[in-house]
Amino acid sequence: MSSSPRFSVKARAGWTRRRWLAGIGAAGAALLRGFPAEKRPDAPNGCPPVLNGVDVLAAEGFQALRGRRLGLITNVTGHDRFRRRTLDLLAAEPRCELRRVFTPEHGPAARKETAIPDGVEPRTGLPLVSLYGARRKPAPEHLRDLDALVFDIQDIGVRFYTYIATMGLAMEAAAEANVRFVVLDRVNPIRGDRMDGPVYEGPSRFTAFHSLPVRHGMTVGELARMFAAERGLRCPLTVVPLRGWRRGMWFDQTGLPWTNPSPNIRTPAQAALYPGIGILETANLSVGRGTDTPFELVGAPYIDDVRLACELRGAPIPGAAFVPARFTPLASKHAGKECGGVRVELLDRDACRPLDAGLAIAGAIHRLYPDRFDLDRINVLLQDPPTLAALRRGEALSSIRARWRPQLDAFEARRRRFLLY
Repeated sequence: MSSSPRFSVKARAGWTRRRWLAGIGAAGAALLRGFPAEKRPDAPNGCPPVLNGVDVLAAEGFQALRGRRLGLITNVTGHDRFRRRTLDLLAAEPRCELRRVFTPEHGPAARKETAIPDGVEPRTGLPLVSLYGARRKPAPEHLRDLDALVFDIQDIGVRFYTYIATMGLAMEAAAEANVRFVVLDRVNPIRGDRMDGPVYEGPSRFTAFHSLPVRHGMTVGELARMFAAERGLRCPLTVVPLRGWRRGMWFDQTGLPWTNPSPNIRTPAQAALYPGIGILETANLSVGRGTDTPFELVGAPYIDDVRLACELRGAPIPGAAFVPARFTPLASKHAGKECGGVRVELLDRDACRPLDAGLAIAGAIHRLYPDRFDLDRINVLLQDPPTLAALRRGEALSSIRARWRPQLDAFEARRRRFLLY
């Protein structure tokens, strides 16, 4: 695609920029100056000014990208605090030249569940390269005419959420092509001071790209620093940092606008539960995909909802409650079949450890339905056979956690040198 003269000539970028500015009218001039005066991030009547990297980049006049030919890895979450797309900001910026757009799993709108084809970005006319499907890493021809590869996607703070693997693979490609890698940092929506779960040790895979616990407590910019150092990636790395963010913040405490980062993470509460409920979805269970409340429901046609809720009543899970529920998912596991199970109520997100909730549910279903529930399948995302064996033996959560402690202490020491905030 990059070899096509339609997309490679400099005149094409100029035409794209002019067409974009014509489409937005007078607002275009304001965008080129950064923040409009009436929308300054320090406006006295506005929200506390927590700024993502793209906001800082615009406020600083796009200094980090000046004079560079760019590729942008992004999706619908790549926007500033006024919901202006990073793609549009860069396409309109005369001090750099956006040449190519890359899209991760779920596609540009973060709504797809299948492989994403290459194509054309409709608003700007730029080539759109898929990084989910047969290709998950930019090819050399995609980077040959670029000076920098920019990453701006909202992560969710969980090891098996694939956007960080997309970032890591793109960093590898940038290192091989000697192209600068620029991360527009974004807040960790489930706090940046919480680490939990077993630390993965094994070969790199799309849902376990690096040695991380299930809940890593880092921003994408901090992860990029870790990946570069620990994987020996020699691409020049720039992280445009956050401003005003504190590690103990949940997403809704930042004042930033929420955009669904994937089809089934629709609220900050679902993001908070995802580290624990997410590990269950590779088993023969529905986790509410195809309902209005994904990752707040767990069930299957073979489960008695009242019996499961009673089994969980004594589980030591502060901050969460399990309510009997029956539901019929319209997609994914058990689509069109009535399921019995539980609704996970998040009563106190600061007290709740979602990994405990997920493991407690798995253990309870295994005790009640050992011949129906495929417990081994939760290891696809958990990636820790000792934890799986402990669940099978019926060990207490406290015992399982004690086994994680040395791993988490070692990870915390590793992580410390890469933190920015």
